[in-house]
Amino acid sequence: QVQVVESGGGLVQAGGSLRLSCAASGNGVTSSSMGWYRQTPGKQREFVASITSGATMDYADSVVGRFTISRDATKNTMYLQMDRLVPEDTGVYYCAIWGRWLARNYWGQGTQVTVSS
Repeated sequence: QVQVVESGGGLVQAGGSLRLSCAASGNGVTSSSMGWYRQTPGKQREFVASITSGATMDYADSVVGRFTISRDATKNTMYLQMDRLVPEDTGVYYCAIWGRWLARNYWGQGTQVTVSS
């Protein structure tokens, strides 16, 4: 069984920064891709960023140049460094894990990010 725990959310002013963490455990995690999605009330969950086990990174157009995704394989932990935050970044951020070594996709419980004007 795979377990996923997010942390690092909070309330910041526009222009500020936050660093999210996603700690994962379970067989197959180190060989899987990991990513971040965010959910705003009234909107569908949207892709933010992802990173493969080989460190290939992908970003949503709205966060390119502001967010940086990284991964520490020794800790099975993924990070999302969010800089120059804007109110549109507000939402619940979810960590996701997927890959051919896993029976299904796994999701964390989410961490709230609020950016004030």
